[in-house]
Amino acid sequence: MVNASEIRTAVGIVGNVISIGLLLSPIPTFVRIIKAKSVQHFKPDPYLATILNCALWVFYGMPFVHPDSLLVITINGAGLVIETIYNLIFFIYSSSLQRKKIVLTLLVEFIFFAGVVLITLKVFHDIKPRTIFVGALCVAFNIIMYASPLTVMVPNGLGALSGVVQLILYAVYYKTTNWDESDTKEVELPAEA
Repeated sequence: MVNASEIRTAVGIVGNVISIGLLLSPIPTFVRIIKAKSVQHFKPDPYLATILNCALWVFYGMPFVHPDSLLVITINGAGLVIETIYNLIFFIYSSSLQRKKIVLTLLVEFIFFAGVVLITLKVFHDIKPRTIFVGALCVAFNIIMYASPLTVMVPNGLGALSGVVQLILYAVYYKTTNWDESDTKEVELPAEA
């Protein structure tokens, strides 16, 4: 008979294999960047978001936060290394403005991560509240990581939203608009002295 621990480990290993595939999926993008010696139209946002996400999950898997999480540590440790390589390639082939953005983002992420570690270790003295606090942050940043590729679509989305608002306003106020030109009064401007 298979026990719950063995099932958990088997599912975790399958999850780690799938996750490695997901982490390696941007390789064609980076091969293209290296060949072109330019990041072209690609943005670093997903790779920057994944670095913080992996760092938080590695911290979550530590025995003093959430014991018995070796698989969480291994896959996210590997992810941290892979994403660091991606960001390094992106940094090398970026313009100076993009490089500043990458460095600034990584600095903010480091400060945030250090703050999370400090709060976790100083405020929460038991494993359960540490698990809940860091786990909630991990889930939130997991969502951010998977949503980060959508940053490319945000300007287009805002434009579409603006267009929808305009159409709604037009539909709402269409009947109240006086379309009969004969009823319009001309505006006279005062004569200059």
